[in-house]
Amino acid sequence: MAGDNMLHAEVCQTEGLTFVARGPSNHWVVLDTSESGGGHGAGSNPMELLLMALGGCTGMDIVSILAKMKESYAGFRVELSGERAEEPPRRFTRIFVDYYLTSDTVLTDNVVKAVKLSAEKYCSVGGTLAPGVAMVHRYHIIRGTGEEAGEVV
Repeated sequence: MAGDNMLHAEVCQTEGLTFVARGPSNHWVVLDTSESGGGHGAGSNPMELLLMALGGCTGMDIVSILAKMKESYAGFRVELSGERAEEPPRRFTRIFVDYYLTSDTVLTDNVVKAVKLSAEKYCSVGGTLAPGVAMVHRYHIIRGTGEEAGEVV
């Protein structure tokens, strides 16, 4: 059953709504929900982890692509916000992905190209979500002279 295209994860209940999970990298992650939701607040909830997975996936793409372009920057982060449906299963209906780069030298065209490549070709988490979730990708370049921003995809 397991092949090169198969990924496996194990999720185990520890107590109540608290779970621990690990994949092939063998790193454990704690999942939980708030005390008001019946949990202990001991970990991130599954929807938060989904946003974090998307941010990590696309962030790694952007960093790798900009390195290949020989672009340098002083700081980089991805902020994500997800709008959820009102009714169960309360899935994400739209996700905003904001990329923040601090650099006086990075070329805007290269940032736009990196974001497009991640969004349209490389990010497997985004590719998994995209058919049913509207994705809005925006870049913010923080320069000594101010911020330059735009929407890419």
